[in-house]
Amino acid sequence: MTDKNTPSQQPTVNEDEIDLLALAKTLWMKRKTIIGITSVFVVLGLLVAILSPKEFTATSVFVPQVGESNRGGGSLGGLASLAGINLGSMGGGSEIPPSLYPKIVSSVNFKLALLDAPITVEGLEKPVSYREYYESIYNPGIFGYLKQYSLGLPGLILRSLKGDSEHIVKDTNDQLIRVTQEDFEHFKRLDNQVSVTPNDKEGFVSLSFVLPEPLMAAQMARFAQDLLQEQVIAYKISNAQEQLKFTEGRFEEKKKEFEEIQSKLANFRDRNQNIASAAVLNQQQRLEAEYNFAFSIYTELAKQLEHARIQVAKDTPVFSVIQPVTVPVEKSAPKRPLILVIFIILGGIMAIGYVFGVEFFKGVKEQWVNV
Repeated sequence: MTDKNTPSQQPTVNEDEIDLLALAKTLWMKRKTIIGITSVFVVLGLLVAILSPKEFTATSVFVPQVGESNRGGGSLGGLASLAGINLGSMGGGSEIPPSLYPKIVSSVNFKLALLDAPITVEGLEKPVSYREYYESIYNPGIFGYLKQYSLGLPGLILRSLKGDSEHIVKDTNDQLIRVTQEDFEHFKRLDNQVSVTPNDKEGFVSLSFVLPEPLMAAQMARFAQDLLQEQVIAYKISNAQEQLKFTEGRFEEKKKEFEEIQSKLANFRDRNQNIASAAVLNQQQRLEAEYNFAFSIYTELAKQLEHARIQVAKDTPVFSVIQPVTVPVEKSAPKRPLILVIFIILGGIMAIGYVFGVEFFKGVKEQWVNV
Protein backbone atom coordinates (compact mmCIF):
# COMPACT_ATOMS: atom_id res chain seq x y z
CA MET A 1 0.00 0.00 0.00
CA THR A 2 2.81 2.40 0.91
CA ASP A 3 4.73 1.83 -2.33
CA LYS A 4 1.66 2.50 -4.45
CA ASN A 5 0.69 5.74 -2.69
CA THR A 6 4.13 7.29 -2.69
CA PRO A 7 4.52 7.84 -6.44
CA SER A 8 0.97 9.18 -6.75
CA GLN A 9 1.53 11.85 -4.07
CA GLN A 10 4.85 13.14 -5.42
CA PRO A 11 3.45 15.09 -8.41
CA THR A 12 0.99 16.84 -6.15
CA VAL A 13 3.82 18.14 -3.96
CA ASN A 14 5.75 19.37 -6.98
CA GLU A 15 2.73 21.24 -8.31
CA ASP A 16 2.41 23.19 -5.03
CA GLU A 17 6.05 24.28 -5.01
CA ILE A 18 6.98 27.71 -6.41
CA ASP A 19 9.26 27.48 -9.42
CA LEU A 20 11.62 30.42 -8.86
CA LEU A 21 13.35 29.79 -12.17
CA ALA A 22 10.05 30.11 -14.02
CA LEU A 23 9.25 33.34 -12.18
CA ALA A 24 12.64 34.79 -13.04
CA LYS A 25 12.15 33.74 -16.65
CA THR A 26 8.75 35.47 -16.72
CA LEU A 27 10.24 38.68 -15.34
CA TRP A 28 13.04 38.59 -17.91
CA MET A 29 10.63 38.08 -20.77
CA LYS A 30 8.49 40.99 -19.55
CA ARG A 31 11.43 43.24 -18.76
CA LYS A 32 10.34 45.91 -21.24
CA THR A 33 6.94 46.14 -19.55
CA ILE A 34 8.58 46.37 -16.13
CA ILE A 35 11.02 49.04 -17.30
CA GLY A 36 8.20 51.01 -18.93
CA ILE A 37 5.97 51.01 -15.83
CA THR A 38 8.91 51.85 -13.58
CA SER A 39 9.91 54.69 -15.90
CA VAL A 40 6.41 56.16 -15.60
CA PHE A 41 6.74 56.15 -11.83
CA VAL A 42 10.20 57.71 -12.08
CA VAL A 43 8.73 60.56 -14.13
CA LEU A 44 5.91 60.95 -11.59
CA GLY A 45 8.46 61.00 -8.78
CA LEU A 46 10.47 63.69 -10.52
CA LEU A 47 7.35 65.79 -11.02
CA VAL A 48 6.32 65.42 -7.38
CA ALA A 49 9.84 66.22 -6.17
CA ILE A 50 10.14 69.30 -8.39
CA LEU A 51 6.62 70.67 -7.95
CA SER A 52 6.32 70.10 -4.20
CA PRO A 53 6.59 73.45 -2.38
CA LYS A 54 9.67 74.14 -0.32
CA GLU A 55 9.40 74.12 3.46
CA PHE A 56 11.74 75.59 6.06
CA THR A 57 11.75 74.61 9.71
CA ALA A 58 12.78 77.01 12.49
CA THR A 59 13.48 75.42 15.87
CA SER A 60 13.95 76.62 19.41
CA VAL A 61 15.11 74.61 22.44
CA PHE A 62 14.51 75.85 25.97
CA VAL A 63 14.44 74.60 29.54
CA PRO A 64 11.34 75.42 31.65
CA GLN A 65 12.14 76.86 35.07
CA VAL A 66 9.85 74.77 37.28
CA GLY A 67 9.97 75.79 40.93
CA GLU A 68 10.23 73.29 43.76
CA SER A 69 7.41 72.68 46.15
CA ASN A 70 7.72 74.35 49.52
CA ARG A 71 5.63 71.61 51.09
CA GLY A 72 2.65 73.55 52.24
CA GLY A 73 4.46 76.66 53.42
CA GLY A 74 7.23 75.04 55.50
CA SER A 75 6.80 75.68 59.22
CA LEU A 76 3.48 77.36 58.47
CA GLY A 77 2.07 74.06 57.26
CA GLY A 78 2.69 72.33 60.58
CA LEU A 79 1.33 75.20 62.68
CA ALA A 80 -1.68 75.69 60.42
CA SER A 81 -2.55 72.00 60.52
CA LEU A 82 -2.73 72.20 64.30
CA ALA A 83 -5.17 75.08 63.93
CA GLY A 84 -7.33 73.10 61.50
CA ILE A 85 -6.20 74.95 58.34
CA ASN A 86 -5.14 72.99 55.26
CA LEU A 87 -2.44 74.82 53.31
CA GLY A 88 -1.26 71.81 51.26
CA SER A 89 -2.33 73.32 47.95
CA MET A 90 -0.20 76.41 48.56
CA GLY A 91 3.05 74.54 48.06
CA GLY A 92 3.53 72.96 44.68
CA GLY A 93 1.31 72.59 41.66
CA SER A 94 1.33 76.31 40.86
CA GLU A 95 3.02 75.85 37.47
CA ILE A 96 2.08 74.08 34.25
CA PRO A 97 4.28 70.99 33.72
CA PRO A 98 6.14 70.84 30.37
CA SER A 99 4.19 67.70 29.43
CA LEU A 100 1.09 69.92 29.02
CA TYR A 101 2.77 72.43 26.66
CA PRO A 102 1.53 70.57 23.54
CA LYS A 103 -2.03 70.87 24.89
CA ILE A 104 -1.59 74.63 25.25
CA VAL A 105 -0.26 74.98 21.70
CA SER A 106 -3.16 72.94 20.30
CA SER A 107 -5.80 74.97 22.17
CA VAL A 108 -8.22 77.23 20.28
CA ASN A 109 -7.10 80.42 22.05
CA PHE A 110 -3.45 79.76 21.21
CA LYS A 111 -4.22 79.10 17.54
CA LEU A 112 -6.38 82.20 17.29
CA ALA A 113 -3.45 84.24 18.59
CA LEU A 114 -1.14 82.62 16.01
CA LEU A 115 -3.51 83.63 13.21
CA ASP A 116 -2.96 87.29 14.13
CA ALA A 117 0.82 86.98 14.44
CA PRO A 118 2.65 89.58 12.30
CA ILE A 119 5.10 88.21 9.74
CA THR A 120 7.36 89.90 7.22
CA VAL A 121 6.82 88.87 3.59
CA GLU A 122 9.45 89.57 0.97
CA GLY A 123 8.27 92.29 -1.38
CA LEU A 124 5.79 93.87 1.02
CA GLU A 125 6.51 97.06 2.93
CA LYS A 126 4.35 96.28 5.95
CA PRO A 127 4.07 93.05 7.94
CA VAL A 128 0.91 91.02 7.47
CA SER A 129 -0.79 88.53 9.76
CA TYR A 130 -0.55 84.78 9.30
CA ARG A 131 -4.22 84.77 8.35
CA GLU A 132 -3.79 87.47 5.68
CA TYR A 133 -0.77 85.73 4.20
CA TYR A 134 -2.57 82.44 3.57
CA GLU A 135 -5.82 84.06 2.46
CA SER A 136 -4.40 86.68 0.05
CA ILE A 137 -0.70 86.18 -0.67
CA TYR A 138 0.30 82.51 -0.43
CA ASN A 139 0.71 80.65 -3.75
CA PRO A 140 0.61 76.85 -3.25
CA GLY A 141 2.04 76.19 -6.72
CA ILE A 142 0.92 73.70 -9.36
CA PHE A 143 1.13 70.69 -7.06
CA GLY A 144 -0.82 72.49 -4.36
CA TYR A 145 -3.61 73.44 -6.78
CA LEU A 146 -3.79 69.88 -8.11
CA LYS A 147 -4.13 68.59 -4.56
CA GLN A 148 -6.71 71.22 -3.68
CA TYR A 149 -8.93 70.53 -6.67
CA SER A 150 -8.57 66.74 -6.63
CA LEU A 151 -8.36 65.38 -3.09
CA GLY A 152 -9.76 68.58 -1.60
CA LEU A 153 -12.57 68.99 -4.13
CA PRO A 154 -15.28 67.32 -1.95
CA GLY A 155 -14.47 69.71 0.88
CA LEU A 156 -14.68 72.72 -1.42
CA ILE A 157 -18.10 71.60 -2.68
CA LEU A 158 -19.40 71.08 0.87
CA ARG A 159 -18.14 74.50 1.98
CA SER A 160 -19.75 76.18 -1.02
CA LEU A 161 -23.06 74.50 -0.25
CA LYS A 162 -22.94 75.50 3.42
CA GLY A 163 -22.03 79.10 2.62
CA ASP A 164 -19.95 81.44 4.76
CA SER A 165 -20.24 80.97 8.50
CA GLU A 166 -20.40 83.74 11.06
CA HIS A 167 -17.38 85.40 12.56
CA ILE A 168 -15.98 84.35 15.91
CA VAL A 169 -18.46 85.05 18.68
CA LYS A 170 -17.78 84.98 22.40
CA ASP A 171 -21.00 84.47 24.26
CA THR A 172 -20.95 86.48 27.49
CA ASN A 173 -23.36 84.04 29.11
CA ASP A 174 -21.72 80.67 28.53
CA GLN A 175 -18.24 81.84 27.38
CA LEU A 176 -18.40 79.62 24.31
CA ILE A 177 -16.04 80.34 21.43
CA ARG A 178 -17.33 79.85 17.89
CA VAL A 179 -14.86 79.59 15.03
CA THR A 180 -15.43 80.27 11.35
CA GLN A 181 -14.88 77.59 8.72
CA GLU A 182 -11.94 79.59 7.34
CA ASP A 183 -10.26 79.68 10.72
CA PHE A 184 -10.88 75.97 11.15
CA GLU A 185 -8.99 75.35 7.90
CA HIS A 186 -6.15 77.50 9.26
CA PHE A 187 -6.19 75.41 12.45
CA LYS A 188 -5.72 72.19 10.48
CA ARG A 189 -2.74 73.71 8.70
CA LEU A 190 -1.26 74.94 11.98
CA ASP A 191 -1.50 71.43 13.42
CA ASN A 192 0.98 70.31 10.75
CA GLN A 193 3.21 73.39 11.03
CA VAL A 194 3.80 73.98 14.74
CA SER A 195 4.94 71.31 17.16
CA VAL A 196 6.12 71.25 20.77
CA THR A 197 8.01 68.20 22.00
CA PRO A 198 8.98 67.94 25.69
CA ASN A 199 11.91 65.70 26.58
CA ASP A 200 11.14 64.40 30.06
CA LYS A 201 14.44 62.56 30.35
CA GLU A 202 16.70 65.51 29.53
CA GLY A 203 14.36 68.20 30.85
CA PHE A 204 14.18 70.43 27.76
CA VAL A 205 11.42 71.34 25.29
CA SER A 206 11.73 71.69 21.50
CA LEU A 207 9.46 74.02 19.54
CA SER A 208 9.47 74.09 15.75
CA PHE A 209 7.53 75.90 13.04
CA VAL A 210 7.35 75.01 9.33
CA LEU A 211 6.62 77.62 6.64
CA PRO A 212 7.42 78.15 2.94
CA GLU A 213 9.86 81.01 3.68
CA PRO A 214 12.81 80.81 6.14
CA LEU A 215 12.31 84.28 7.65
CA MET A 216 8.59 83.70 8.22
CA ALA A 217 9.30 80.34 9.84
CA ALA A 218 11.74 81.95 12.28
CA GLN A 219 9.30 84.78 13.08
CA MET A 220 6.41 82.42 13.76
CA ALA A 221 8.60 80.14 15.89
CA ARG A 222 9.71 83.11 17.99
CA PHE A 223 6.14 84.37 18.28
CA ALA A 224 4.89 80.91 19.34
CA GLN A 225 7.66 80.62 21.94
CA ASP A 226 6.90 84.06 23.44
CA LEU A 227 3.16 83.36 23.40
CA LEU A 228 3.66 80.03 25.16
CA GLN A 229 5.79 81.72 27.81
CA GLU A 230 3.18 84.45 28.33
CA GLN A 231 0.42 81.92 28.85
CA VAL A 232 2.49 79.87 31.29
CA ILE A 233 3.35 83.04 33.25
CA ALA A 234 -0.31 84.14 33.19
CA TYR A 235 -1.36 80.80 34.65
CA LYS A 236 1.36 81.00 37.27
CA ILE A 237 0.35 84.55 38.27
CA SER A 238 -3.35 83.65 38.38
CA ASN A 239 -2.52 80.74 40.65
CA ALA A 240 -0.43 83.03 42.84
CA GLN A 241 -3.33 85.49 43.02
CA GLU A 242 -5.61 82.72 44.23
CA GLN A 243 -3.04 81.81 46.86
CA LEU A 244 -2.77 85.47 47.89
CA LYS A 245 -6.55 85.74 48.23
CA PHE A 246 -6.64 82.58 50.33
CA THR A 247 -3.76 83.74 52.54
CA GLU A 248 -5.31 87.17 53.09
CA GLY A 249 -8.55 85.56 54.26
CA ARG A 250 -6.79 83.24 56.71
CA PHE A 251 -4.57 86.09 57.90
CA GLU A 252 -7.55 88.31 58.74
CA GLU A 253 -9.23 85.45 60.61
CA LYS A 254 -6.16 84.64 62.69
CA LYS A 255 -5.44 88.32 63.27
CA LYS A 256 -8.89 88.77 64.77
CA GLU A 257 -8.50 85.65 66.94
CA PHE A 258 -5.08 86.80 68.11
CA GLU A 259 -6.35 90.25 69.06
CA GLU A 260 -9.25 88.72 70.99
CA ILE A 261 -6.93 86.38 72.93
CA GLN A 262 -4.50 89.25 73.52
CA SER A 263 -7.30 91.42 74.98
CA LYS A 264 -8.61 88.54 77.08
CA LEU A 265 -5.16 87.87 78.55
CA ALA A 266 -4.57 91.57 79.29
CA ASN A 267 -7.95 91.91 81.04
CA PHE A 268 -7.33 88.76 83.06
CA ARG A 269 -3.95 90.06 84.26
CA ASP A 270 -5.45 93.43 85.20
CA ARG A 271 -8.19 91.77 87.29
CA ASN A 272 -5.89 89.32 89.08
CA GLN A 273 -2.70 91.28 89.81
CA ASN A 274 -2.56 90.58 93.58
CA ILE A 275 -4.18 87.11 93.64
CA ALA A 276 -1.91 84.11 94.21
CA SER A 277 -4.51 81.35 93.79
CA ALA A 278 -3.44 78.15 92.03
CA ALA A 279 -6.64 78.12 89.97
CA VAL A 280 -5.96 81.65 88.82
CA LEU A 281 -2.37 80.74 87.84
CA ASN A 282 -3.58 77.71 85.90
CA GLN A 283 -6.10 79.80 83.98
CA GLN A 284 -3.43 82.42 83.28
CA GLN A 285 -1.09 79.74 81.93
CA ARG A 286 -3.81 78.43 79.63
CA LEU A 287 -4.48 81.93 78.32
CA GLU A 288 -0.76 82.51 77.80
CA ALA A 289 -0.46 79.20 75.91
CA GLU A 290 -3.38 80.18 73.66
CA TYR A 291 -1.79 83.59 73.17
CA ASN A 292 1.62 82.11 72.21
CA PHE A 293 0.02 79.65 69.79
CA ALA A 294 -2.15 82.32 68.18
CA PHE A 295 0.86 84.64 67.96
CA SER A 296 2.89 81.93 66.15
CA ILE A 297 0.14 81.32 63.62
CA TYR A 298 -0.38 85.07 63.15
CA THR A 299 3.36 85.68 62.61
CA GLU A 300 3.76 82.83 60.11
CA LEU A 301 0.67 83.89 58.19
CA ALA A 302 2.05 87.42 57.99
CA LYS A 303 5.26 86.02 56.47
CA GLN A 304 3.29 83.86 54.03
CA LEU A 305 1.13 86.81 53.07
CA GLU A 306 4.19 88.88 52.19
CA HIS A 307 5.61 85.94 50.23
CA ALA A 308 2.34 85.57 48.30
CA ARG A 309 2.38 89.30 47.44
CA ILE A 310 5.92 88.94 46.10
CA GLN A 311 4.88 85.96 43.97
CA VAL A 312 2.05 87.94 42.40
CA ALA A 313 4.36 90.87 41.64
CA LYS A 314 6.99 88.59 40.14
CA ASP A 315 6.82 88.41 36.32
CA THR A 316 10.09 86.80 35.25
CA PRO A 317 10.68 84.53 32.26
CA VAL A 318 9.99 80.87 32.94
CA PHE A 319 12.13 79.60 30.02
CA SER A 320 15.91 79.40 29.78
CA VAL A 321 16.59 79.34 26.04
CA ILE A 322 19.55 77.11 25.18
CA GLN A 323 19.03 77.18 21.41
CA PRO A 324 17.42 80.42 20.21
CA VAL A 325 15.35 80.65 17.06
CA THR A 326 17.51 81.19 13.97
CA VAL A 327 16.55 81.71 10.35
CA PRO A 328 16.96 78.32 8.63
CA VAL A 329 19.42 78.19 5.77
CA GLU A 330 18.52 74.83 4.22
CA LYS A 331 15.04 73.62 3.40
CA SER A 332 13.59 70.76 5.43
CA ALA A 333 11.26 69.57 2.65
CA PRO A 334 10.76 68.23 0.08
CA LYS A 335 13.49 65.56 0.28
CA ARG A 336 13.78 65.04 -3.45
CA PRO A 337 16.20 62.06 -3.48
CA LEU A 338 14.01 60.21 -0.97
CA ILE A 339 10.87 60.93 -3.01
CA LEU A 340 12.55 59.63 -6.16
CA VAL A 341 13.74 56.44 -4.44
CA ILE A 342 10.25 55.80 -3.03
CA PHE A 343 8.65 56.19 -6.48
CA ILE A 344 11.26 53.89 -8.06
CA ILE A 345 10.57 51.19 -5.48
CA LEU A 346 6.82 51.69 -5.80
CA GLY A 347 7.06 51.54 -9.60
CA GLY A 348 9.08 48.32 -9.49
CA ILE A 349 6.58 46.69 -7.13
CA MET A 350 3.62 47.79 -9.25
CA ALA A 351 5.31 46.58 -12.46
CA ILE A 352 6.12 43.15 -11.03
CA GLY A 353 2.62 42.87 -9.62
CA TYR A 354 1.15 43.79 -12.99
CA VAL A 355 3.23 41.15 -14.82
CA PHE A 356 2.38 38.38 -12.39
CA GLY A 357 -1.27 39.45 -12.35
CA VAL A 358 -1.51 39.24 -16.13
CA GLU A 359 0.15 35.80 -16.13
CA PHE A 360 -2.15 34.58 -13.38
CA PHE A 361 -5.32 35.63 -15.16
CA LYS A 362 -3.97 34.20 -18.42
CA GLY A 363 -3.49 30.82 -16.73
CA VAL A 364 -6.95 30.93 -15.21
CA LYS A 365 -8.44 31.77 -18.60
CA GLU A 366 -6.62 28.84 -20.24
CA GLN A 367 -7.94 26.47 -17.59
CA TRP A 368 -11.50 27.61 -18.20
CA VAL A 369 -11.04 27.16 -21.96
CA ASN A 370 -9.67 23.64 -21.51
CA VAL A 371 -12.55 22.71 -19.28
